[in-house]
Amino acid sequence: MRQLNCHVGIGPDTEGEALVANDNFSARYDLDRIKGVFSRPQHKLVGQSYKDKILVLNTAKGGVASAWMLYEMKSRGIAPKAILFNLANTILMQGAALADMSMCDRFEDGDVTTLIKTGQKIRVEPSSGRVIIMD
Repeated sequence: MRQLNCHVGIGPDTEGEALVANDNFSARYDLDRIKGVFSRPQHKLVGQSYKDKILVLNTAKGGVASAWMLYEMKSRGIAPKAILFNLANTILMQGAALADMSMCDRFEDGDVTTLIKTGQKIRVEPSSGRVIIMD
C-alpha cells in the first residue's frame, strides 16, 4: 500500500480500478456518453471504457457543459467512480459536486499520472485529501 496526499477534494470515499493517461479531459468532447468510452481519436484513452473506473488525468478542460455532463452520465449509470487530476478547474469541481462524484487534485508527491498506473486498485478519500494505492 502507498498513500498519496492531495488537496482536500469533494465527493464520497470510493474504491476502484484506475484508468490513467497523461492527457487532459473534457466530458463534452472526449467521451461517447452513451457507449461509455473515450471517443475523441486524439485522446490517449480512445476506445477505452470509463464506466466505474477512477480516471487519473492531467487537467480538466471545458466549461459549464462539461460540468453538467458529469451529472448526466451519473444519472444514467455510465460514469467514472472518481476523477483525479494534477489540476482541476472550479467548473468541473462544481459538476462533480452536483453529480456526487469524487474528485481530487494537486498531489504533493508529483504528477499523479505517473504515480498511479492503469489497472491498479485505489481508494479515494476526498475529505482527508488522501488516495491509497492498494496493490
